[in-house]
Amino acid sequence: MINKVDISGSNYKVEENLRKYATKKIGKLDKYLPRNSKKDVVAKIVVTEVNREHGNKYEISVAMEIPGGKVISAKDECSNLFAGVDIVEAKLTGQIRRYKLEQTPHKSRRGLKSLFIKRK
Repeated sequence: MINKVDISGSNYKVEENLRKYATKKIGKLDKYLPRNSKKDVVAKIVVTEVNREHGNKYEISVAMEIPGGKVISAKDECSNLFAGVDIVEAKLTGQIRRYKLEQTPHKSRRGLKSLFIKRK
């Protein structure tokens, strides 16, 4: 779990059930991070209430600060806060997986090939 999850509201008072839900969902994203950067990740969630002509909507933005100066962020606008958290979580999952592919070195397949080829 990501230990440092800060949730704040702009024009919106964050309720306890949303705080627990967002902490649970965003906190689980550390399993997609490389092992060396799991400890010091900080996630900041900002919920903004936006008044529109057709009704109130909420803008949810999440920024994850990963050690080494990398910031992964996602934003969504939705009428249901819990659905918005789910959408932002899915967006962040894809971005974190791409980040992990860039950071982890790929192993060569040459080692496996030598096991199956008989030498003369």
